Amino acid sequence: MSEPAELLERIWERDPTVWTGHDEAHWLGWLDEPLRMRERVGELEAFAARARGDADDVVLLGMGGSSLAPEVLRRAFAAERFHVLDTTHPGAIRRLREAIDAARTLVVASSKSGTTLETRSHLEWFWEQLGEEGSRFAVVTDPGSELERLARERGFRAVFAGEPTIGGRYSALSAFGLVPAALIGADVGRLLAGAERMIEACRIADGNPGLELGLALGRGWQDGRDKVLINPTPYGFGLWAEQLIAESTGKEGRGLVPVPGEQGDGPDRQEAAVELDDPYDLGAEFFRWELATAVAGALIGINPFDQPNVQEAKDRTAAILTSGEDRSPEGASLDEVLADAEPPDYICVQAFVDPASEDRLEPLLERARATGCVVTHGLGPRYLHSTGQLHKGGPPLGRFVQVVDDTGDELPIPGKPFGFGRLLRAQAAGDFEALKERGRPVARIRIEEI
Repeated sequence: MSEPAELLERIWERDPTVWTGHDEAHWLGWLDEPLRMRERVGELEAFAARARGDADDVVLLGMGGSSLAPEVLRRAFAAERFHVLDTTHPGAIRRLREAIDAARTLVVASSKSGTTLETRSHLEWFWEQLGEEGSRFAVVTDPGSELERLARERGFRAVFAGEPTIGGRYSALSAFGLVPAALIGADVGRLLAGAERMIEACRIADGNPGLELGLALGRGWQDGRDKVLINPTPYGFGLWAEQLIAESTGKEGRGLVPVPGEQGDGPDRQEAAVELDDPYDLGAEFFRWELATAVAGALIGINPFDQPNVQEAKDRTAAILTSGEDRSPEGASLDEVLADAEPPDYICVQAFVDPASEDRLEPLLERARATGCVVTHGLGPRYLHSTGQLHKGGPPLGRFVQVVDDTGDELPIPGKPFGFGRLLRAQAAGDFEALKERGRPVARIRIEEI
């Protein structure tokens, strides 16, 4: 491995051999995206000002990289009328619909590929709910996507182009994060100013905040400390950092396991602190963690910009939906999954439940922590677009507990032979089967059993 100064120089020179020498050079647009976005500040702020004139609520439809940075920004700026929808649970969708006035709501569909199943399903449902009125919709997507074509056909209010040389988890400081920031009411120019100061600090080897964090993460992994305790996590920053680290490093049987909000000592653990004193520090902190993850990827020896195992659960979900079956797969019991768990194992609770029920997971999390293992948890299908890559492609140390609930009355998806409840159940079953086939210990319980 290069000396730190040389490693840094090669990253800024966009040298793919820093990692695996494959297609990494194509995915480094995040290095200067804040500078490009500076030229679009006027466009974003003018759009947001017009939207505030006739919309009391904004609903962002997105998954993974398209939803997690907006969720952090929503929390940071206490934007109660900005809603992020990244669940397919019928109860949550109905609750959101009841909370908004269709005549004074702007819906923003955000998807780089333009084909994300959850987002497209949400869009079709809201298109019907809001009376097929194009002025109530906008999209953020990469140029030439299906979503862009659909938006233009339907006369959507606006289409914002993403940068094709940036992957979703690196897109916080692109249109995918900054269009929502403008709609939330944040000063986009001020967010970018913080990012630009961090970029300058991250160009030099001495005292480089991103390089130092990345070296600590990578060297910790080399020393067997592959669990990254992210604490504190103000504004839910850990949700975003979790995807960035897990999806970037978890592959080829290697990777870092991010654990937001958890504490505790252990030989398999390292700590990484989030540095946020003010919501406007997010611009700088997003970039610091992006560079750090790229640096850590170089030390781990993987391509931090691909996600080779994400498609697996999607394919299984599609197969289950096509079959018409409503599967309830069987695996190990909860006792069996937890009985012989010990570090360096980690335990992951995957909850395909109404997000309003998340607090009900706590007794299960406490029982899992009693094993002495690091414990993570995520809501499905959100985590499939976040940590799902790590669970399948990363180190074979995970032990999984899937939690399901009663999805209630079905909520049809326009144009689909299945509804949101069946989609959620198929996603749970598909991921369960993918984990089981890989030999991962996995149990399924109902939320009432906790």
